[in-house]
Amino acid sequence: MDGQVFKKLLEEIAEKIKENRQFLTDLDQVIGDGDHGINMDRGFSKVLEKIPSMPDDVSMCMKQTGMTLVSTVGGAAGPLYGTAFMKAGDAIKGKEEVGVGEAILMMDAAIQGVMKLGKATTGEKTMLDSLVPAYEALKECLEAGKEAKVCFVEAVEAAEAGVEYTKTIIATKGRASYLGERSIGHQDPGATSSLVILTVIRDFLA
Repeated sequence: MDGQVFKKLLEEIAEKIKENRQFLTDLDQVIGDGDHGINMDRGFSKVLEKIPSMPDDVSMCMKQTGMTLVSTVGGAAGPLYGTAFMKAGDAIKGKEEVGVGEAILMMDAAIQGVMKLGKATTGEKTMLDSLVPAYEALKECLEAGKEAKVCFVEAVEAAEAGVEYTKTIIATKGRASYLGERSIGHQDPGATSSLVILTVIRDFLA
């Protein structure tokens, strides 16, 4: 994947986030501030506007996407998603094309950035509960020598299971943590928006 192809992927992510704007907002209205879908759509709509002026460099596209999300997405999601994209871009700096090996580096860097900024780990009802299982499944699958397309299918399946898992646990981060045990039974909006993005990548590769 080169810069031109990555820009097309960004366009599809922005479109899918817009499609899921109300769904993500509805999820957030139950356990959060009630604006996750609205904020994510605002951020990726702004990314969409900037795509024509982005350089044909995947790393720079990632970093500009991250900076845009930080400045336009409200709440905790802006800094967290922005950091994820910027750290992923840093991980592939200087590479003209991105393959499956780089995908692993990018996901790992993104996750580490989110963990550090959010002072979070898995099992706390956050975006990490879909991102980390997806990363682990992708890495294991690729190391087993399977095709990239197959591995991203398995990564999304792991992320889906992670989103389901968030329904069973108490939120300990963000606004949802105020609900305590009442947060059980509801899936995490951030884990869900991460799943949306991973699903776009899977479909794009297919």
